[in-house]
Amino acid sequence: MSDPVVEKIQSNPKYLELRRKRNRFGWWLTALMMVVYYGYIALIAFNKPFLAQPIGGGVTTIGIPIGLGVIVFTILITAFYIRRANGEFDRLTAEIIREATR
Repeated sequence: MSDPVVEKIQSNPKYLELRRKRNRFGWWLTALMMVVYYGYIALIAFNKPFLAQPIGGGVTTIGIPIGLGVIVFTILITAFYIRRANGEFDRLTAEIIREATR
C-alpha cells in the first residue's frame, strides 16, 4: 500500500533533478570542508613550527588566524548551502508538490 502522491513525486523528473543537484552540491561542500579541516589538522601534525611562528612582535601565532579561518569557512559554506536550499531547492520542491497534488 503506497501513497499515490508519493509515487507521483518519486516518478517526477523534477524530483530526480532535485535529488541529483542536492546530493552533488552536498558532496562538493563536504569535500571542501574536509580539505580545509583536515588540511589544518595536517598542518598541526606535520608542521608545528610554521603554526608556532609569532605574528609581528606579539604572542599570537599564525595558527590562531588559520584556525579562525577554518571556523569562518565553515560558517560561510553553511550560509551558502542555506541560500541555495532556500532558493533553488525549495522552488523545485514546491513545483514537485504542486504537480503531484493536482
